[in-house]
Amino acid sequence: MRIVFWAGFWVFLADQLSKYLVVHFLDLQALKEIDVIPGFVAFHMAWNDGINFGLLSQGNTNGRWILIGIALVICAGVLFWVHRERPRRIGLIAAGFLVGGALGNVVDRLLYGAVADFMNVSCCGIVNPYAFNIADVAIFVGAVMLVFLPAEKGT
Repeated sequence: MRIVFWAGFWVFLADQLSKYLVVHFLDLQALKEIDVIPGFVAFHMAWNDGINFGLLSQGNTNGRWILIGIALVICAGVLFWVHRERPRRIGLIAAGFLVGGALGNVVDRLLYGAVADFMNVSCCGIVNPYAFNIADVAIFVGAVMLVFLPAEKGT
């Protein structure tokens, strides 16, 4: 469980620190967009009160609390699975990524009422209209790791 804690802790810390710096220090909320590497990487402020890509966006506090509840239930389920199955190291890291990312987005919903998304990557003339954050990346990577990498029990 120590590996899950530390993986989750570092994901959570990186996510919250990056959001604080971008939203408050760089004042992206007022600037709306900053080109980091023109045509490839930009910071684009987006407040997401739904799930990925703004799906299930409700615009009300009930939806916010439902999504917080779902995220906390998922975290509890992942931690229960880790405790029961005792996966090897890669499974523990993946679980930490999922939990750390989910809790990072929960804190956003509690503090701001929505998740602060700000990273935008486009390439090769294709403009990506969506923004994301470190928590989103960690959740995606953790889920992919759990699905596609063997997580047999550790020794």
